[in-house]
Amino acid sequence: MFAPIRKPPDELCVIMLSALGDAVHVLPVVNALRRTWPRTRITWVIQPVPYRLVRDHPAVDRFVVFHRRKGLDAWRSFRDTAARIRDRRYDLLLALQVYAKAGVLTALTPADVKLGFDRARARDLNWLVTNERIRPHPVQHVQDQYFEFVRHLGVDPEPVEWRIPIGDEERAAQRAFFDGLDRPACAVVVGTSKREKNWAPERYARALEAIEADHGLRPVLVGGPSPVERRLADEVLGRTGATVVDMLGDDLRRLVWLLDGAAVVISPDTGPLHLARALDTPVVGLYGYTNPKRYGPYRKFEELVVDGYARSPDEDYPPSMEYRPHGMERVTVEAVVDRVGLAVQRYG
Repeated sequence: MFAPIRKPPDELCVIMLSALGDAVHVLPVVNALRRTWPRTRITWVIQPVPYRLVRDHPAVDRFVVFHRRKGLDAWRSFRDTAARIRDRRYDLLLALQVYAKAGVLTALTPADVKLGFDRARARDLNWLVTNERIRPHPVQHVQDQYFEFVRHLGVDPEPVEWRIPIGDEERAAQRAFFDGLDRPACAVVVGTSKREKNWAPERYARALEAIEADHGLRPVLVGGPSPVERRLADEVLGRTGATVVDMLGDDLRRLVWLLDGAAVVISPDTGPLHLARALDTPVVGLYGYTNPKRYGPYRKFEELVVDGYARSPDEDYPPSMEYRPHGMERVTVEAVVDRVGLAVQRYG
């Protein structure tokens, strides 16, 4: 283990390609680095979807977007990205992602210090492409795991800040949308890319009816354009008697201001949940497959989590990476509606 870096680096590179939730967790890291090292030039290597979220972020000087190609053209993705990264030499690289593609880019990036995870956590042999590593640590929340890097460097991550930018035109569109609703909005995320994380459409349908009738909220479906999300949303719309506004689509910036303007958000463990937390919007998290103590909303809105991960109400489990395939079946309509009521009562 090397001694922590004390001298502020002139050039710093962050390797974190995807996904949306991971990008949200990186923002407090780059904000802490910017507060401590205001003259350091920060470059972030990232993929196109999360780039749309953070592209105007004031803590980052430059983004290098990795456009991943498939098949025989995959090598061109790395060649083209490496050509843009290698226009300078970095004093410090933070290898925050341990998948193979991130490891390749870490290896291709010229940097004096390449700081990565300890050997036990560096999957896909990523420990081979770093020359300095954070200490081993028990499983904890993902956000705290990223903070291990800044603490290793002698940087204080507090206060935790996301500072997601919303532009003037986006604010105007946000006002126009919410002014057009007859009541406050409950933004609802109905699907993720992982089938085991998804809640049953029939349960969403009943929950939306109760939220509209009992809590006076207008359900608004939000999310991306994937076929899975569209299919689940259509099932919910076909089964519910609630009046629902359908706002799914391929516009991440619109998703940002929708989540920001909602009174409450309902979401399984996926990127929009962490985005809502970063925007300080009360979020009712639906957990069963993944552990909310590792992947839940960070330091706030924990009391709004509907915990189907626990096999019994009194189970005291630690943070872990264990998946529980049938946990979402333990998430009930009554519990979700109850947490929405708690959110309205506690956070207005």
